Amino acid sequence: MSQLQKHDGNGPMPRQIPFIVGTEGCERFSFYGMRNILTPFLISTLLLFMPGAERAGAAKDVFHTFVIGVYFFPLLGGWIADRFFGKYDTILWLSFVYCAGHACLAIWDDSVTGFYTGLFLIALGSGGIKPLISTFVGDQFDQTNKNKAKVVYDVFYWIINFGSFFASLSMPVFLKNYGPSVAFGIPGALMFIATVIFWMGRNKYVHLPPTPPDPHSFLNVCRSALLAHKSGAGRPGLIVASVGAAGAAAALAMSFSWDFVIAACTALVLLLAFGGIGTAMQLERARGMHPDEAVDGVRAVLRVLIVFALATPFFSLFDQKASTWIVQANAMVAPTIHAFGTAFTFVPAQMQALNPLLVMLFIPFNNVVLFPLLRKAGIEPSPLRRMTTGIVFSSLSWIVIGAVQLAIDSGEPVSMAWQVLPYALLTFGEVLVAATGLEFAYSQAPKSMKGVIMAFWFLTTTVGNLWVLIANKGVKNEALIAHIDGSGISVMAFQMFFFAAFAMAAAVVFGWYATRYKMTDNYRSTVA
Repeated sequence: MSQLQKHDGNGPMPRQIPFIVGTEGCERFSFYGMRNILTPFLISTLLLFMPGAERAGAAKDVFHTFVIGVYFFPLLGGWIADRFFGKYDTILWLSFVYCAGHACLAIWDDSVTGFYTGLFLIALGSGGIKPLISTFVGDQFDQTNKNKAKVVYDVFYWIINFGSFFASLSMPVFLKNYGPSVAFGIPGALMFIATVIFWMGRNKYVHLPPTPPDPHSFLNVCRSALLAHKSGAGRPGLIVASVGAAGAAAALAMSFSWDFVIAACTALVLLLAFGGIGTAMQLERARGMHPDEAVDGVRAVLRVLIVFALATPFFSLFDQKASTWIVQANAMVAPTIHAFGTAFTFVPAQMQALNPLLVMLFIPFNNVVLFPLLRKAGIEPSPLRRMTTGIVFSSLSWIVIGAVQLAIDSGEPVSMAWQVLPYALLTFGEVLVAATGLEFAYSQAPKSMKGVIMAFWFLTTTVGNLWVLIANKGVKNEALIAHIDGSGISVMAFQMFFFAAFAMAAAVVFGWYATRYKMTDNYRSTVA
């Protein structure tokens, strides 16, 4: 490797990367293998005790509650790794919890309590390791080869979808032909293999130690800023933060009449939003009590959290491909493919295989064709520009899926093949938002906050699914249902166009904020 390559950040790829990529491929097969059959299994088997008309709605609520858990537990995993055990040990031990969850699904497929226990353990294990795997990849790079990190994050995302593609095609078949014990057992076996692969690379990884207790940590700086007095001035930031805390307490107090998950997530959103705004209002008061570097780091994190907040509507749309879009597909005509003398008929859950297949096509297309063409035209596809465009495409996909729903509501038979276009639009948006978000989150996170900031990135999915639960609860209101009926469209079509408008509004605000955001570079300067 030449000195010029080192200086430019184009040094060699770390040798340990294949172990992490292999781990992620197997783990993602296990996760998507069970996730993509969860909704149809709930409707057809586990929730049979409910009236038929209520099963689809209940299955959607269970699915999105599970996803909320998966993307909430990164907060716990990131904190444990950053403060106590380090990334490697935390990933390894939570992987065993993950395996135990899969075992529960396979063993107790006829028990609501046992099955939901398995979902909880999977949410804890999968969510806990989620931010750590991504940051663990970044830890293997430094300034000499940092440009290779983008390539690896793209490969990382590609292998995720490679596993997801085969899981989406095969698991619905196993569920249909061999039953839930086999269909949920296979993903469990893949998770065990993922754990073994990760363990095999233990002596090759760069292991960054946990961050020791820091008197100038993010939370300590925020606390100082909020509590600090300033001569001749009040504490408006503390008032704003207190309003958020009071709102959070009220949300939790309402959990007896609300869904507890909605109440808890709403409380978390209020704390983060009002606490962040209040801290930003008084942040300069922390200077002198903390080094300028720490104060500037908090300001950087608060700016990143605004980006994350504006991305949450994308995840409201994206995760419903495994719930709302499957429910829609159940009412459509399944296409049949004739090949090699055999007729193959798709089941609704298999339509999700389009998503990872298209990801594997879009990622190389973007890097080899689209982005170079844009650069030649003088347009730099920066991370925030990519993410803005991705949110727009997600909105367009829901306009199309809403039009498909209108056709279904008219009573004419509609082929599931009509879902191909919205899948393509949504997947193109996903590549621009989700894959880019991993790279953006790591590069913008201060050194001591990488695990936690990645956890905040995954929390965007929790908040996105919170919006879905709130919307689903809202359309159960009799007055709203009567209003929708008066508009001449179905409740399902109304929700689809609502989410399309929600995402488009978010894209406009996201694009505006992107023009004011200043990018930073927080990769390590030397090899650990």
